[in-house]
Amino acid sequence: MADDDVLRVEGVVKEFGDGVRTRVLHGVDLALRPGELTALIGPSGSGKSTLLNIIGLLDRPTTGRILLKGTDTSLLDDDALTHLRGKTLGFVFQFHHLLPAFTVVENVMLPAYAEAGYPTPQMRSRAEEVLVAVGLADKIEARASDLSGGQQQRVAIARALAHDPALVLADEPTGNLDTSSADEVFELMRRMNREHRTTFLVVTHDPRIARRCGRVVEIVDGRIVKDGAPADASNT
Repeated sequence: MADDDVLRVEGVVKEFGDGVRTRVLHGVDLALRPGELTALIGPSGSGKSTLLNIIGLLDRPTTGRILLKGTDTSLLDDDALTHLRGKTLGFVFQFHHLLPAFTVVENVMLPAYAEAGYPTPQMRSRAEEVLVAVGLADKIEARASDLSGGQQQRVAIARALAHDPALVLADEPTGNLDTSSADEVFELMRRMNREHRTTFLVVTHDPRIARRCGRVVEIVDGRIVKDGAPADASNT
């Protein structure tokens, strides 16, 4: 693992339960470098969501550690974790979690607003900038509820990128879209990855999406069983 890794997962074990313990992750090791676009695949119950929650600092491992941009997160309290998460990570989910009564630009500003406690002109300027980049210049003042599913997911991507995160975690980002919209959303993420060298970790059940990533990590029963180029690299 290199010193400039965006993410290092070192020997992560995760267990649940107070009496009888159930081990979901078994000593997972993973490193992501700047600019990588990686798919995380595996069957239901394999530990993908648990691993993503730990990488996203939403849960702590039982043992092992997570390093983000060289920071050992096991040494941080909850407030410091929240600050690091807000500064370093972006999130895109299957369901976009936009606030329907808010405008598109207000939704993109929300994470920065929540971090600072008040809005600033700089927040709005940055939100408008990323909305232009994702092709929604004409929707900045629209209500989120008036957008199509694909457009709403574009807003979610803009929101994830607004603070220029080192790592974007995308959990089934195309899972709620039709094939055409899914292709458009994935191509947008791939363009953002290439143009800005933002590292993406994309959890997906869609083999078409996985094949178009530069790297595929497969987890089965809480263990990484494959890690490398996609089986069909011709489409990447």
